[in-house]
Amino acid sequence: MPPSLMNCVNLVVLNLRVNLLEGNLSAFNFSGFLSLTTLDLGNNYFIGGLPPTLYACKSLSAVRFASNQLEGEISPRILELESLSFLSISTNKLRNVTGALTILRGLKNLSTLMLSKNFFNEMIPQDVNIIEPGGFQKLQVLGFGGCNFTGQIPGWLVKLKKLEALDLSFNQISGPIPPWLGRLPQLFYMDLSFNLLTGVIPVELTELPALASQQANDKVERTYLELPVFANANNVSLLQYNQLSALPPAIYLGNNHLNGSIPIEIGKLKALLQLDVKNNSFSGDIPVQFSNLTNLEKLDLSGNQLSGEIPDSLRRLHFLSFFSVAFNNIQGQIPTGGQFDTFSYSSFEGNSQLCGPVIQRSCSQQNTSTNTTAASHSSNKRIMIALVITASFGFGSLITVLTLWILSKRRVNPGGELDKIEMESISAYSNNGIHPEVDKEASLVVLFSNKNNETKDLTIFDILKATENFSQANIIGCGGFGLVYKATLPNGTTVAIKKLSGDLGLMEREFKAEVEALSTAQHENLVALKGYCVHEGFRLLMYTYMENGSLDYWLHEKPDGASQLDWPTRLKIAQGASCGLAYLHQICEPHIVHRDIKSSNILLNENFEAHVADFGLSRLILPYHTHVTTELVGTLGYIPPEYGQAWVATLRGDVYSLGVVMLELLTGRRPVDVCKPKMSRELVGWVQQMRIEGKQDQVFDPILRGKGFEGEMLKVLDVACMCVSHNPFKRPSIREVVEWLKNVASDNQPAQK
Repeated sequence: MPPSLMNCVNLVVLNLRVNLLEGNLSAFNFSGFLSLTTLDLGNNYFIGGLPPTLYACKSLSAVRFASNQLEGEISPRILELESLSFLSISTNKLRNVTGALTILRGLKNLSTLMLSKNFFNEMIPQDVNIIEPGGFQKLQVLGFGGCNFTGQIPGWLVKLKKLEALDLSFNQISGPIPPWLGRLPQLFYMDLSFNLLTGVIPVELTELPALASQQANDKVERTYLELPVFANANNVSLLQYNQLSALPPAIYLGNNHLNGSIPIEIGKLKALLQLDVKNNSFSGDIPVQFSNLTNLEKLDLSGNQLSGEIPDSLRRLHFLSFFSVAFNNIQGQIPTGGQFDTFSYSSFEGNSQLCGPVIQRSCSQQNTSTNTTAASHSSNKRIMIALVITASFGFGSLITVLTLWILSKRRVNPGGELDKIEMESISAYSNNGIHPEVDKEASLVVLFSNKNNETKDLTIFDILKATENFSQANIIGCGGFGLVYKATLPNGTTVAIKKLSGDLGLMEREFKAEVEALSTAQHENLVALKGYCVHEGFRLLMYTYMENGSLDYWLHEKPDGASQLDWPTRLKIAQGASCGLAYLHQICEPHIVHRDIKSSNILLNENFEAHVADFGLSRLILPYHTHVTTELVGTLGYIPPEYGQAWVATLRGDVYSLGVVMLELLTGRRPVDVCKPKMSRELVGWVQQMRIEGKQDQVFDPILRGKGFEGEMLKVLDVACMCVSHNPFKRPSIREVVEWLKNVASDNQPAQK
């Protein structure tokens, strides 16, 4: 940091996070910042220890040094910061956790303490008196994730009566889950995943008062919510952090050594949004009481030993956007309808007795196979008895019986192991790309719609030629899923080629199945997926080319672009985008939650008709690498408040994002504009405040004013504001949005929710 910064003696807030800053932080003189209340230097490259001059800043109430390279121990002088409420030093190289807790207990106003990814390989203090006398009585958030701690869950936690969020993930903590955790009255977020915990889930854990109440996640101190809190201890390099306001009511117990049955009493935790118990040894049935968790958005039961059937009543969980029972012993038919129509093959794989369309296993065939297997076993038993009896008739008779037995096996099970082995050897042979003909075949572009054979025998070499070997000159778009290139095929057709990037965790077979499922989404307001290619690490998607690019380009990038979008055109775009989204939500099979609706994903053809792009792509990447993640979380300004950066996509979240796009069309402004004054930087909040003040007619794009469309624009503004309601339950369905926008020129007004 430049020494001249010390001249800014009247600073109240200093936020320099994520700026690639470096140097010895302890050498910087903070003593002149007597008015400083908030200091955030996180996500930089500072070295050294905590700066001793910092303790002169007596007004400090929030300090964040997370994700640097600081080392040493916490000094007792930190107690001079009596007003300190928020402290995050996660992802550094601090030592002596016992000394740190002994000192920090003296900060009487401390409400958030994040020390994840420090104190490596130390033992988490077990002494119940370590926080005495009267320490941490205001503490609401405690983060010790990723420290590789040994020991057991410490008993002194039971004294933290105000604790609301606890992160002990990614450690080596062993022993049972203590029943007294269920007595913490305010606890609504608990992450004990990736440890060595053993035993059963104590039934007391299902009595957490904050999770049994619908008021969970409404009580965390809001003063410092703009400061990121590190909440993904295993992915520091990705600079992933979470907002306190985004912490969902959740229980994470995955990747331990827990066993027994899952308590049916979990069904009492009405406020629970996420439950993750993957990769343990739980057995027994899936509790039907899960269907009482009407707010549940994520349920991960994968990698256990659960048996029985998937309760059909789980279809009533209308907000369930992630569900997995993969790699268990589940059997029977996969439920259909509701959110179950949105889940993919990966949610159910590894259960040989499951059946249903999503895993391409017919239930009638499953029943036939079961009966055939039983008949085969019975037949084998009878034949073996016959073998014993006939053995006395000589070797010639034995050969005859054996021949009959082999023939009967082939009749009973004509598609048995011999055929299976042959198929597996062929599959392995082709995947290895050894045979030149197989390699050539793998290079073909698979086309879903090939009218008049206009792109017959299109190969990867044609794509390379059409994009000039993916030249930068042909890039027409970029995003979280990869770059998009303009390509002119040999027959003269222009298409868009998306070259996927990211963690392509799906196997080739799964990838192809997911892409082929996406290809069935065909609507006049969707960008059509025309084909795909998998070749030597490349995964390419071919789309219809949209001549006029994105809505974002016309509103915010193209010189005078917004002036060329009159109100009728903007209304047509809003109507088209809503129709495309309605198709994904309600008609497409399986239903699709888009996850990233934004103006740059609304593409325009030559007639400025809207086409929704990038739908379903999150299925092709690994969207649930961890439970709290910034991977694939959407785009700043479009993310619903209930998501924060704990990404769990819902239909109502898509409606929120569409509402932001409508506000862009109405105002001509970006969702977030750092160049605007502080009170108007964030579009949604600014529009809502202007409406409260009765100034709604002043939010419209100046280009649109005075053209006689004010009445229609006010109606669309009403619809947009309902879509961006802070309460997701007050947002309209996409069906209602389509109907209201369709009738916007009439006298039909949407009913306020």
